[in-house]
Amino acid sequence: MSDCPDMSYTTLGRTGLRVSVAGLGCGGFSRLGQGQGRSVAHSIDVVRAALDAGVNFIDTAEHYRTEDIVGQALKPSERDRVVISTKTLIVESGQRRSPEQVVASLHASLKRLRTDRVEVFHLHAVAPKQIDYAIETIAPALLRERDAGRIAHLGITETAPNDPDHVALPKAISSGLFDVVMVAFHLLHQNARFSVFPLTRATGVATLLMFAVRLVFSQPDRLQATLADLVRRGLLPTRWGDRAAPLAFIGEHPGQAGLIDAAYRYARHEPGVDVVLFGTGDIEHLRTNIRSILADPLPPDTLNRVRECFGHLVGVGLDAPSVAARP
Repeated sequence: MSDCPDMSYTTLGRTGLRVSVAGLGCGGFSRLGQGQGRSVAHSIDVVRAALDAGVNFIDTAEHYRTEDIVGQALKPSERDRVVISTKTLIVESGQRRSPEQVVASLHASLKRLRTDRVEVFHLHAVAPKQIDYAIETIAPALLRERDAGRIAHLGITETAPNDPDHVALPKAISSGLFDVVMVAFHLLHQNARFSVFPLTRATGVATLLMFAVRLVFSQPDRLQATLADLVRRGLLPTRWGDRAAPLAFIGEHPGQAGLIDAAYRYARHEPGVDVVLFGTGDIEHLRTNIRSILADPLPPDTLNRVRECFGHLVGVGLDAPSVAARP
């Protein structure tokens, strides 16, 4: 699979890897269609459609239960041209995993993926209270796996619902051990602009973006309820709580295809974002998402208004225990 002329590619930070700016996420609510009860064959077709569209970055995880599907979907002749990102939890059922258990999880992932190495191996959903354990105890064992050739680069992902202030990632970045981080950022949760992206840009750590759309932008009733709740809490002026289409100004410019399209475009062109992850279990939906991620930036006046109106919000749309305002 060579570069697709319709796809955009970038360098994944200091890893030097050439990757598509649209990355296929194999978790979330869809899990390649497994979340909707689709067949394994259908999910394989979704991965194949992504590859045909020029996507060469695939993100999965032990916890998603889609590694085997990715392994089946990739042809041996394609392996060197596809960047695989997968993950393992360091806490399971409330108990910390040992370094030996985490390494065993890596080996099991490689077996399911039908490969002898992955380009990025993440510590998955690391909470602030676990970040020191991740850095001091788990990472050294995985760096030995890197030296053995089973991992090219070590990554780490935040737990967005439980760390909306991005406490864990700055510590991870400052450690110098992680070449890739996964961070939540979207129209109503913009604080990574201040707490994460300046650090990644300064150090060359690559960023994978999650939560660009999720449910808050894909379900109009949910969006209305979310904004009404923010008004009740005093986090937004009352004018945002009584509109049939409260964010219409974002997605109704010429050449735009609505709010979801605008949300992907907003995330994609934020300085500091390398790859925008999207999930789907439907091939036409996959193509629509890719078109949005590859589209032009939102107009400057729209960007300014989004930042002015919503830049103070923290934790919106993450199913976080609490939503607040940035100091």
